[in-house]
Amino acid sequence: MQSEAVLVGLILASKQSPVLLIVVASLGNILGAVINWLMGRGIERFKDRTWFPAKGAVLERAQNWYSRYGKWSLLLSWLPIIGDPLTVIAGVMREPLRTFIVLVAIGKITRYIFIAAVTLKAM
Repeated sequence: MQSEAVLVGLILASKQSPVLLIVVASLGNILGAVINWLMGRGIERFKDRTWFPAKGAVLERAQNWYSRYGKWSLLLSWLPIIGDPLTVIAGVMREPLRTFIVLVAIGKITRYIFIAAVTLKAM
């Protein structure tokens, strides 16, 4: 929730256009999700290592979950706790990058627009 707090603070400071702030916050967050997706693309080769945080059953459960709900679950990538693992598992599952970016962008941009709208209304 740090980026949301920064966005609200900057909107309240009224030094930048809310549209510009939404664009910058969204691009940064989408870029972070793409990095997670990239990590997911190569993460399975480490699943048998002792230091790997997601043991086989956990990784398999995540893959099964993604198989069940599919690419549309990426619309929830903005959620705390599940958002980052969701973007990593999308990489593991070889979700096409174009589809990934579109769905993640919809979720993340919508979140920032909502936060900005609520903040501006409260001013």
